[in-house]
Amino acid sequence: MSAAFKSELISMLPSLRAFARSLSRNPAQADDLVQDTLVKALTNIERFEPGTNLRAWLFTILRNHYYSHLRKAKREVEDVEGRMAARLATRPAQNGAIDLEDFKLAFAQLAPDHREVLTLVGASGCSYEEAAEICGCAVGTIKSRVNRGRKKLADLLGVDGEDQGALSGVLYAHDTASP
Repeated sequence: MSAAFKSELISMLPSLRAFARSLSRNPAQADDLVQDTLVKALTNIERFEPGTNLRAWLFTILRNHYYSHLRKAKREVEDVEGRMAARLATRPAQNGAIDLEDFKLAFAQLAPDHREVLTLVGASGCSYEEAAEICGCAVGTIKSRVNRGRKKLADLLGVDGEDQGALSGVLYAHDTASP
């Protein structure tokens, strides 16, 4: 590397910093961008053609590095305390198939009027009022049947208070009126 090249590279630093700050709007990130630009430029010095525009070459490296960093940052999630990672845990898939079979068996054991209202309110997304109209009875009767059906289903499945959240996600998902 020639002394003239080093001198020209050093003379570009203020312009590189200004450009980096205009892109990132963060002085610390701008300094990192300039440093990364210089490292990339010096690592790839053989790609620079003497006699061409060094300023344009360095600005292109800085700009490309900045936008690459932005694209990468969009895909990353900062999770310092691990809260996000803790929520990403999933149950094994084979348990889901077994749970579904257990649910089908328990659901079949319910009284017909309980199956009917749980299907209308829980699975079909009908409001209590719509279910009452379909069944030809009062809204209070529908609410009572839904409540008793849910409790019976929970008993048949052996779901305790802690596990009822998962069951309620299926059966309560489409309630549009408060019980």
